[in-house]
Amino acid sequence: MKWLHRAGRSLASILAIAVALIWVFPVYWMINSAFLPNTKLTAATPTFLPFDGSLTNFKLVLGQGTFGAALKMSLIITLTTVFFTLLFAFLAALAISRYRFKGRKSFVLAVLFIQMLPAEGLFLAQYSMIRSVNLLGTALGVSIIYIAAVVPFTVWMLRGFVAGIPADLEEAAMVDGLSRTKAFFRITFPLLAPGLVASGVYAFLQAWNEFTVALVLLQGDTKTLPLWLRAFIQQSSQHEIDWGQVMAASTLVAVPVIIFFLLVQGRMTSGLVAGAVKG
Repeated sequence: MKWLHRAGRSLASILAIAVALIWVFPVYWMINSAFLPNTKLTAATPTFLPFDGSLTNFKLVLGQGTFGAALKMSLIITLTTVFFTLLFAFLAALAISRYRFKGRKSFVLAVLFIQMLPAEGLFLAQYSMIRSVNLLGTALGVSIIYIAAVVPFTVWMLRGFVAGIPADLEEAAMVDGLSRTKAFFRITFPLLAPGLVASGVYAFLQAWNEFTVALVLLQGDTKTLPLWLRAFIQQSSQHEIDWGQVMAASTLVAVPVIIFFLLVQGRMTSGLVAGAVKG
């Protein structure tokens, strides 16, 4: 039976590797194509390794001068969204997990109900609201909508992390002479750090990759990176599409996400595992 068990594990490992290769191949192809000229990309024979590649496509994309402004706008909106989403969601998750108050169940149900609403059905109301306070075309206006969209799920996500940490730990620290505030920040908060990172990753991806709300609310030359990429492709399509430059632009949009994941991958993995312990 041992050989059958080993064979099953080997087969599962081979299948997992195959699935991973299928998943990562489009990312590899995008990066590979970013270094190749358009003549090779449109040739009948594909080029799988960019041995004759160069940075020309990246230089041409960056030379247009609009990437920096779009990157700045995306960073401002994304970092603002992540910060305030974690702040509001953490306080709400702490309240519904640690305290019993009137309307608690109604609040939890409202969080779930809001999360189930289709985003497309709210566009007109969101546009009217942001226009009424003169925030159309601004990073603040887009950030407000992103925060409102991401907070409900983040509250539900962080609630599992907070509930997974026994309140007895804080009570024991208070018996030893710490105040409730000091007990929370010295004992509970460090244990919640992985959960905050995992929730922050979710908020980051939602804000960084969001396209439709930004398209509705931003005007003129003010663009986030997804809008900049769309405008770049539309500009290219007016002539013959230079797929090398398109892939280079797509790679530039993906680079900040890759860097962010490299910085938080350890905390994110432990946070996802910890969040599965208790809901």
